[in-house]
Amino acid sequence: MRPSGRAHDAMRSVTIETGFAHHAEGSALIRVGGTEVLCVASIEQRVPPFLKGKGSGWVTAEYGMLPRATHTRGSREAAKGKQSGRTQEIQRLIGRSLRAVTDLKALGEMSITLDCDVLNADGGTRCASITGAWVALRLALGKLHRERVLTTVPLIGQVAAVSCGLTNAGAVLDLDYVEDSAAAADTNFVLTAAGGIVEIQGTAEEKPFSEEEFLTLLGLAKSGVKTLFAAQDAAVAAAEAA
Repeated sequence: MRPSGRAHDAMRSVTIETGFAHHAEGSALIRVGGTEVLCVASIEQRVPPFLKGKGSGWVTAEYGMLPRATHTRGSREAAKGKQSGRTQEIQRLIGRSLRAVTDLKALGEMSITLDCDVLNADGGTRCASITGAWVALRLALGKLHRERVLTTVPLIGQVAAVSCGLTNAGAVLDLDYVEDSAAAADTNFVLTAAGGIVEIQGTAEEKPFSEEEFLTLLGLAKSGVKTLFAAQDAAVAAAEAA
């Protein structure tokens, strides 16, 4: 039995609220169980120096966690004067995931930054960030299209992420903090709606896990992201109908 009482293949409740950041071109507050992440898209009419004059845009991300998003207060990284390795790794993952489904040439020479701020953490914050950031990005690009800045919405796919792991209850989908902190193996799957794999992060904590176990986790992830894609679709449709 899982601590939450969920079935091994059951997701936590998922909701995505759009328009939360009033001044942003696109925003989404995603809730996955007790994890809440505010994802905000900001557009700038410039690109990094390495892209100047190349007719290509850029999509990147920044990730942060509020000091009391966890059980005990953490220091603000700004106060330390540098980001942790974990923070840098996660925001690079978010950026890679979004660029994988964006037509940067069609975007033109502008940049979109996705700020992902964790309000409450109960496991799976990087996965929730990727899932929510796609919605914020989609809304920002839709705004540019409606304003005729872009002739099309330059997305070539839909991306979401979910965690799976090996626990005392066996292979399970969408780990919360209690499960994640004690899992024998923890994996994060970044997948597209078309069935593509953007990235897989997997770690064995005690002993190696088998190929068969990995394929079981992949199967759970493929099932779980269907719920996330449906939530993304519903959020975008509701925002554009408003």
